[in-house]
Amino acid sequence: MDFTNYSNEFIALLGQLKPQEVEALANAIEKAYRQERFIFLIGNGGSGANASHFCEDLGKGTLSDFERQKRMKVLSLTDNIAYVMALANDMGYDSIFVEQLRNLASPGDLLIAISGSGNSPNVLRAVEWANGNGVATFGVTGYDGGRLRQIAQASLHVPSFNMGTVEAVHGVVFHYLVDTLRERLKA
Repeated sequence: MDFTNYSNEFIALLGQLKPQEVEALANAIEKAYRQERFIFLIGNGGSGANASHFCEDLGKGTLSDFERQKRMKVLSLTDNIAYVMALANDMGYDSIFVEQLRNLASPGDLLIAISGSGNSPNVLRAVEWANGNGVATFGVTGYDGGRLRQIAQASLHVPSFNMGTVEAVHGVVFHYLVDTLRERLKA
C-alpha cells in the first residue's frame, strides 16, 4: 500500500465516525470538569500511550488562561510505572487499573477506557468496577467494539480492524476534543 491509498483509507475511516459519539465524549469531559470531578484514563500499549497523551493535553491543552482558569482534574492510570508493576506483580495484570480506581475514584467521576480491541481484561475489569461504584464510564474502541462497547455507559467506536489506524484515529479525535474543550472552557 502506498501513502496515498493509506491516507485515503484513513480519511474515509474518519468519515465513518459518528459525530454524536464524539460530542458525547466532549460533553462527558465538560460535565466532569464543571462538576470538579476527576477524569481517569486507561489503556494498554498504544491505547495506554494515547491515554497518557490525552491526559496531558486535557490538563494543559484545554487552558486558555494559565493564571486564572480552573484546572481539569485528570489522571492517566498508565503513568505510575512503579505502582502499575507492583499491582501486576502482587495481584495480577488484570488488576492494575481497578486497584488504582479503588484508591482514587469517587461517585460522579469519569473513567475513559481506551481499548483498540475492546477486550482488554484489565480495562474491562476497571469499567465493571466503575459501573458498580457510581463512576461514569466511556469506552473508546476499535475493531467491533468488543465487550467494552457493550458494558461502557457510552462509547466512541472506530470501525476498523487495523490497530495502528484505530489508535491514530483515536489520537485525531482526542486532539479535536482538546481544541473544542479549550473553546468551551475559556476563562
